[in-house]
Amino acid sequence: MVSKRFHINITARILLIMVTCILFAFAVFMFPNPSILALLGLLIPVQAFFLIRYLNAINRKLEQFFIMHLSGDVTTSFSASGRKDEFEGLYNYFRKVNEKLETSRVESEIRNNYFKTIVDHTSTGLVSFTMEGRVELFNDAARKIFRINVLRTIDKLDRFKEGFSDTLKELKPGESQLINLIIDDDLVQLSTRKAIFRTGNLDLHLVSFQNIKSELEQQEIESWQKLIRVLTHEIMNSITPIITLVATLTKIFRHKDSGNLKTLGELTDQNLEKTMRGLDIIENRGKGLVHFVRNYRSVAIIPKPEFQILNLNDMFTRINELHEEILKEKNIRVTIECPQSLHLQADGKLMDQVLINLFKNAIEAVNGIPQPHIRMMAQHTDNQVIIEVEDNGTGITDYAMQNMFVPFFTTKEGGSGIGLSLSKQIIRMHGGSVGVQSSPGKTVFTIKI
Repeated sequence: MVSKRFHINITARILLIMVTCILFAFAVFMFPNPSILALLGLLIPVQAFFLIRYLNAINRKLEQFFIMHLSGDVTTSFSASGRKDEFEGLYNYFRKVNEKLETSRVESEIRNNYFKTIVDHTSTGLVSFTMEGRVELFNDAARKIFRINVLRTIDKLDRFKEGFSDTLKELKPGESQLINLIIDDDLVQLSTRKAIFRTGNLDLHLVSFQNIKSELEQQEIESWQKLIRVLTHEIMNSITPIITLVATLTKIFRHKDSGNLKTLGELTDQNLEKTMRGLDIIENRGKGLVHFVRNYRSVAIIPKPEFQILNLNDMFTRINELHEEILKEKNIRVTIECPQSLHLQADGKLMDQVLINLFKNAIEAVNGIPQPHIRMMAQHTDNQVIIEVEDNGTGITDYAMQNMFVPFFTTKEGGSGIGLSLSKQIIRMHGGSVGVQSSPGKTVFTIKI
């Protein structure tokens, strides 16, 4: 750490003190001259003082170095004031340590600025806070969402909604939640997700916020447009022939030239029979519209689920037995893959309705297929129950895939188009989701709850 001059200097000083002590002892016994004794007695503490002072010099350098680094100062340079002395080696070590620490500091600052830039430029709002509620991170996107510049404690967000901060604290890691807030008289719909990580001795909660109001509004508009198209199609299919038929019947009872009503004597039995047939058709079409409206009400109004513990294997078996005759008639093979011990908390009647609908769709899908096969599967994975109904039919077209969950959309002759829409609503009321994947020879409806 230090040069040879330091060792020589220390050795010389110690030897000089020893020599002075020996001379002092010799003088005491051989030449007890007061002047010589006083001089030698004075030299000993003076030499010891300079030795201690010399040693303290290096201690002060070390103390200065560590104090500066403990305070975070790595920019101070150590020098020997332009002269070569015994501390030159120590100065060199100090300079190397300083350079290394400064390089690490610069690299760390660059990384921090890099990540800060990324965090501030992301469109997702980010807020991190301790369990006590002290905010450690509040990025630009979060500032724009909440329209505030500074957030020191998470409790300040309670002004947007009572208990909002508690909701964020109690949100489970990885769990998503949709939260509606009123911010400056505007409705904000936030999709939130939380993660917990440890930094140093702190557990930090990181919550992401994404305003999905525009996306939800766009999806809602598209859903309404699809629904209106289906409703218009169904109503026009019923109203148009009724209007045409009424116009035809009107012509029977009016003179073609004048438009005046005919007398009873001018009407023939054929006219009356045609009129009755037309009225029967109008009645049937009217009943069809009433049935259509009733179906619409069944989609719009679903009873609240009454939850109970259901054995899925028993449910599959029951649905299979319910369709036993048609399965034998069409020679359809059914496979059930479900552990006997697998249970689900759900409404039994509503879940039966969903599975019966999917099972009937599968039966219709394999109609005319060689070796028709339907598979019902259930398993528990990732803290959720997954139910699948699979068939080896011809598959579903892209157009039907995009619209199959739209109310009243159907590709079946005489179909109502409410089964899948109703099923999706029921599953959503159970906190789950339903999806479909299809290709020629394989279609799988998947329920996740």
